[in-house]
Formats: sequence, structure tokens, C-alpha cells
Amino acid sequence: MWLMEKVRAEVRVSGIVQGVGFRPFVYRIAVKRGLKGFVQNLKDASVRIVVEGPEQNIKSFLDALVKEKPPLAHITKIDVSYSEPKNELAEFKILKSSEQSSVTGSVVPADVAICDDCVRELLNPTDRRFGYFFITCTNCGPRFTTILDTPYDRHNTSMRDFPMCRSCSTEYEDPLDRRFHAQTIACPKCGPRVYLTTNDGRLFECDDPIREATKLIDEGYIVAIKGNGGFHVATATTISEPIIRLRKVKHRRQKPFAIMAKDLKTVKSFAIVSSQEEALLTSPARPIVLLRKSEDYYLSDEIAPGLHNVGVMLPYTGLHLLLLLNSKEPAYVMTSANPPGEPIVTQNQEAYVRIGKDVDYMLLHNREIVNRCDDSVIRIVDGAVSHIRRSRGYAPEPIKLPHEYGKRVIALGGELNVAGCILMDDKAFLTQHIGDVDCVETYEFLKSAVHHLSKLIRVQPELIAHDLHPGFQTTRLAEELAERFGIATLAIQHHHAHVASVMTEHGLDEVVGIACDGFGYGSDGLAWGGEVLLCDNNGYCRLGHLENHPMPGGDLAAKYPMRMAAGILFGSDLCEDWLFSNADKLPRGKVEAEIILKQIKNGRSVKTSSAGRVLDSVAAILGTCYERTYEGEPAMKLESAAIGGSDILGLKPEIKGKVLKTKCMVESIAEIVMKGPDSRKVRDLAFSAQNYLASGLAELALEIAAKEGIRSIAFTGGVAYNEQITATIRRKVETRGLKFYMNTKVPPGDGGLSLGQAVIASKVNG
Repeated sequence: MWLMEKVRAEVRVSGIVQGVGFRPFVYRIAVKRGLKGFVQNLKDASVRIVVEGPEQNIKSFLDALVKEKPPLAHITKIDVSYSEPKNELAEFKILKSSEQSSVTGSVVPADVAICDDCVRELLNPTDRRFGYFFITCTNCGPRFTTILDTPYDRHNTSMRDFPMCRSCSTEYEDPLDRRFHAQTIACPKCGPRVYLTTNDGRLFECDDPIREATKLIDEGYIVAIKGNGGFHVATATTISEPIIRLRKVKHRRQKPFAIMAKDLKTVKSFAIVSSQEEALLTSPARPIVLLRKSEDYYLSDEIAPGLHNVGVMLPYTGLHLLLLLNSKEPAYVMTSANPPGEPIVTQNQEAYVRIGKDVDYMLLHNREIVNRCDDSVIRIVDGAVSHIRRSRGYAPEPIKLPHEYGKRVIALGGELNVAGCILMDDKAFLTQHIGDVDCVETYEFLKSAVHHLSKLIRVQPELIAHDLHPGFQTTRLAEELAERFGIATLAIQHHHAHVASVMTEHGLDEVVGIACDGFGYGSDGLAWGGEVLLCDNNGYCRLGHLENHPMPGGDLAAKYPMRMAAGILFGSDLCEDWLFSNADKLPRGKVEAEIILKQIKNGRSVKTSSAGRVLDSVAAILGTCYERTYEGEPAMKLESAAIGGSDILGLKPEIKGKVLKTKCMVESIAEIVMKGPDSRKVRDLAFSAQNYLASGLAELALEIAAKEGIRSIAFTGGVAYNEQITATIRRKVETRGLKFYMNTKVPPGDGGLSLGQAVIASKVNG
């Protein structure tokens, strides 16, 4: 630093520093210290600051830059260079955005829930934004769902279609105003408008479309609601009839619906809310949080049938708040509006075509949704945050990694619950939730999401990573992108990527990883899903797994768990008796039971080590689920059935040749069930099954860790959402004095797969 009274400092700040009130904050702390200069947004979403003044004042300014930053700002890097003052600056100014760019990996922030200040104005009859559905300020509102390009200025967002009125313009240009350069600033005079239509597009004439929509929902109608990142379909939660109807039109016979409750007090009237869960519910991200139903749960059982928990979120826009505050209902079903397997609907005309027949009315607005973005879903598992879906409120904010990676990689995930990832230096940028990439629409959505994210962060990839399975659509997309960029692709084994995602989050160099899910293509061509892997920075080695069992009918065994149960029980005296006594639960009855036995006997069925399929088979034997109508249903219902249970089997895990035997456990449960209804202790048997799997996997991993001299054990994969299994493995690992790790920043399920793929690929030479 120049040792003189006055100096010039040029500062480059990277991170979440655009669209969060950062420039007016810089202006205030600079003016307070008598500094001259300017602050300016750059095209790569970083911020440039130049200040001149006394050295001591500049030091104070830089200190405040970090310690007093706006609540939504997140600084990942500050570069400062000093020189002699040029004495050309008469005051401190906020300059217009520059096209100058440096590749720093900065990006615009995720959408943010309505803030308390805006809520007060929304409900204040004397405020000019009273009752205005699109009320926002610098501290809240949509970000990612509006942005077309960086820098984050109004002309680069969907708000460019709404010229500001004089009052909004005055606020927008005042550095001391809360709405200074709030790019989504609007009011009833100049901003987006809301209106109500029938399901075929006819305007519903009324003075207050939001209040009218509330009345319709309260009366049992189904209303499509356009939000910030897509459409929801809403209906009442205390009336079963519209929910049953919604299930029919959405083809969701059993899959739980998320709900949006009026306020936190209301949530606590039907669900148990811990302090961690309360913090998540009220956070700026406002995710859906899976909460345990209370004993006084009074909402319709049709919302989450057969489950002990329910997905709840609080209002995160002015529109949502106005709907619920005027309602007689405690909460609304608020589920994504899309046909099965397709992306969430975003366009008004598209909504009439794709979901018009499924709803009665539509509450619309005329602002374009640039980036569709589903609600995030989180569960607290054994005291830790577990993302089920990382999307609105989180994406595309980067995950800061423990160190830099030399290669820039695009990774595409697997086939289900996909999110793409771009690895760049010491940051991982995940796309919003894409979904199951098994149709043209979701394939194109993934492709466009990856393209848009790479455009925002100005990255040129050097490698494309994808799943090992040759038949996945993401493998096809990897080849398409590789051809476009002129780079290579790399296939990554599914469960290795799962474990690598945990290692990356926690900065681990080596672990024994337990990866349990429904399916992952193994390096031997078999269906893996209950794996114990030794992983380090050089790769992985499969040192243990669950017992392999036949899957009669292949994918049909995943859809109809009775098939899987028959495959596991085959060879015992129980198999045929159990299968034919329950044949009425199969789509084609005894005829199908005969076919299943033939398929097993001919020995041509695919074999799997999947933990998910073992849990499915137990669910079928206990009668908790005979058909999987949504991903993970049998295992989820089994977990709910096990709540409050105890281990009545008392089986010691049977491990032979680094293989945990599961046939013995499934047979023991079937034997008890076959003795008759009086012996069916469903709760205890469900608990026993989960305890056996968890204890056996922990024991197998601990044996390998002891032999290899490793002190860290990671647990990941979709089964890691199961609280009993996770807690049991953690307890056994920590009792032995080893460290236990799991995903907390990305989903342990397939939504976090791309992070592991990207990191593995970045370490490959060449």
C-alpha cells in the first residue's frame, strides 16, 4: 500500500452482489467516510468500486464492505489494488452498468421471499402499494426467474416491458431509498396486473381478482395461479372432494401434495415444527419443508395419504399472502402445474392448452417468466438439513467449494430428479430442479437451463460429464453438447458420483461411502443400489454391497413391489404361498403370479443390489404399498409405518464375503405375516426391516474402514432421506469413534448427482 495520507483503491467484488442492494450500500458507507469515487455493476455480475481518500478511511470502508453488507449479499472474493490518487473524482457516484467483464463465476441471486417491510406496505391502506400483488424492493422479490442476461439491470429482465411511473422512477433513482435500483420495482399504476379468467380464457369480470379467486378456492373450485417461476394449481385443504378430483386430473393417485399455509401459527395447528424447521419455513428462500403431522392434524387425509409427514411452505409473494389472508381455509394445496413428467407451466396461453381442462379458473398476471423454477423441498433428517429438491430460493446461487478445481466441467446428472451442474474454479453452480429427463420437454428444459446458466456466468466448458448408463437421455445430451463445444465427454459411475458429492461438500480426500438408492448402472452392467465404496481423489473401489436379487419383469419389479418380494423369497417354502394368497393385489391376479414365477425360474431376470428394492419388497409383504405410483412411494410409506416401532426381529446382520444378506430378513418378516392377521405387527416389522438394513450397512462399512485405516464414513443416495436408517448408521459410526458425513448443500438423491460427476471429471487428466 502507498504510505501517504490519500490513496486510490480499485476494488472488484464477486459473489451475490447484484440485485441485493449492494451498490446503494456501497454508496452509503463511502459517503459516510467522505470518500470520492464510484461503484458500478459489471456484465459478469461482479461489482467494480473505485474510491479515493485518506488511507484510514479506505481501510474502514473495506472493513465495512464485508462486515456490514446487505443481508442478501454473499461475497466470495474481493480483489483490491492501490495506486496514487488521480484527483479527478469530485464526489461518490453510482454509475450505469458496464459491459466490461472478467470471468469470476459471479451470478445473480435466487428469488427471495417478500420481506417484512413490503408486507407492512402491502397491508397498509394508506400506502400507494396497498394490496398490490407484485410488491417488491431491493431486499425481496423475484431475481433468477426474471433475468435474461447480466448485468442485472432492468433492461435485462422481464420488467423491461413495464416502464416506471414518475413515483417509481424517483424511488429507483434515489440511493437512499429501499427501492434504489430494485429491478423489479413496480406499483399498481405502472407494473404488472393480475386478472382472473375461466379455464378457457374468458375474462372473469370482478373488482378484485385475488379476493374472487380466494372465494372460489374456499368453495371447492380448483384454480391455477401464476406465480414468479411458474404456475401452481391450488385448492382447499379441509375439503377432500376437490383434492380427489385434482388427483384424477393430475394422474397422482397417491403422491403427496405440497400445501401453503396462512402463517406459522396456522402451521403449528396441524404439524410439529422444530426450531430448525421454523427457521427454514421463515427464511428468505421459503422452501417446502416436510413436517411431521401432529396428533391434532385436521387437514384432509387426501393431501399426503399413508404418510406421517406433509410438505408445507409459507407465502413467499404478495399474491400468495393476499390469497391466504382473505381465506377461510388454513392452507391451500399448492402443487406445480404441469402434466405428468413435463416441466412446470410458465406461459399464459400454454396454461390454457396444457392444464386448462384440469382446473376451473386461472389467476394470471402479464409479466413474462424467463426461467421456470419449481419450489425447493427440504427435510430435517437426524438434525441435518437434507435437500430433496434444490430450486427456488437457492438456485442458481453457487456452492462454495473447499478449493479450486482446474477444469471447467458441465455435468448433467442421471435420469430422475435431474439438476445440471457447472464447476468453475472453487464454485459449483447447480441449475434449478429439472425433473425426470424422460420426455422431449424435460430434455429441452435441461438443455436450455444449462445453456442459460453458462451464459450468465460466462463459462466455456472443457469437459461434459454424465452418468455411466448408456441409455439415459442425459448421456445423449452430453454427446450433443460435446459436439457443440468441440470437447470430450466422460461417463461417471452413479454411486461413485453420489459419494463424491459428499466428499466435495466436506472437503474430504478419502471415505468409505455408503450409497443406497433405487437404481444405478454398475460398472459390471448390473443394477446397483446398496453399495459400500472406498473413494479417494484417484477414484473408487466397490468393496461391499447388498445381496443381489432377481427383478422379475425388470422395471415392472420397481413398479409393483410384490414382484420384487417374490424375487427375494424365491427358493423358500414361503414364496408361492405368499404370492398366490396375495395375487389379487397384482394387476392381472393369479395369471400374473404364474408369469412372475416363470420369469424367476428361467433365471433371466436382471439382478439388483438395490436397497430401495429391498424396502419395496418389505412394504409389499406388510401391505403398506402394492404399487409404486410415484418415485420412492413404497419406501416412504414403510418409513411412516415404522414410526414408534421397535425391533422385534432382533436379527444380527448376516455379512458374508463383504455382502450384506437381506433374504434372511425378508423371509423372517414374511413368515410372521403368513401366520395370520393377529401376528401382523406392521409397525414393529417395518422398524425391524429398516434397522436391519441400517445396522448391516454400518457394520459392513465399519469393517472396511478398519481394514483400510479410514476414519470417515459418508452416507448418501435416496435412502439417506430415511430418518431412522440415517440416524442408526450415524449412531453406530460415531459410537466407534469415526466421523459421519452426509449431504447438506445438495440433495443426497439424484438431484445432487451432477456435483459429484463434475468434481470427479475435473480430476481426470487429459
